[in-house]
Amino acid sequence: MKFSRQLVPHLFTLANLFAGFHAIVLIAQGQFATGFVFIVLAALFDMLDGVLSRAIGVASDFGVELDSLSDIVSFGVAPAYLAYMVHLHQLGGAGMLLAAVPALAGALRLARFNLQLSSLADKPAFVGLPIPASALTLGSYLVFVHPQHWASPWDTVALSGLVLLLAALMLSRISFPNVPRCNYRYVRQHPLGTLVFILGVLLVLVTRGQAFFPLMMIYVVGSVLRDGLKRWRYRRVEEWDAESFSE
Repeated sequence: MKFSRQLVPHLFTLANLFAGFHAIVLIAQGQFATGFVFIVLAALFDMLDGVLSRAIGVASDFGVELDSLSDIVSFGVAPAYLAYMVHLHQLGGAGMLLAAVPALAGALRLARFNLQLSSLADKPAFVGLPIPASALTLGSYLVFVHPQHWASPWDTVALSGLVLLLAALMLSRISFPNVPRCNYRYVRQHPLGTLVFILGVLLVLVTRGQAFFPLMMIYVVGSVLRDGLKRWRYRRVEEWDAESFSE
């Protein structure tokens, strides 16, 4: 019975891995939009496996490692390959190296996360941009924004800048909030955050994905500004304490 309970979240983790693999196959066939859909499905499975494992009390180190192995395929390799196939292949070897940057940074991000993991409890925030958020931001740009401006000479600059920015944020010490959880306790404690998340999902559906990239950038930029403001306030408090102590 215990084995069957542990198997449930692992199946979702494997579904995440399969969705990532299927995304790569579709991208190789030139079906970029459909490939991105499977990256989104992988993100959904990734969220559900953690929620289920904690809900039924079977979170384990094995599950953490399996999750990381799946994530590097679905949110590291798949979006990196999408970037290469959509545009960066035009740059030859330099484009291949640039396209690999999100996967390499994601691998380092996951390794650091696993080493610093001190508890299997759900976390309200992460240090560094989570790799699924990076994948969704890059993928939504490539599918919904980049095709509209493919003839512009600035497209290579914009895409390269986004790739490097996301990689830097994954390796940064900036705090990024976790996505809202689908349980009564979380909704009761964070009603506003839950409402904003639901409205964001509805907006993406209503706009058929066109709002995906802007919303992801709001999350990324908003998190950076929020963390910067928090650090500034902390420094000010320290300065005030130091001044009060010296007096």
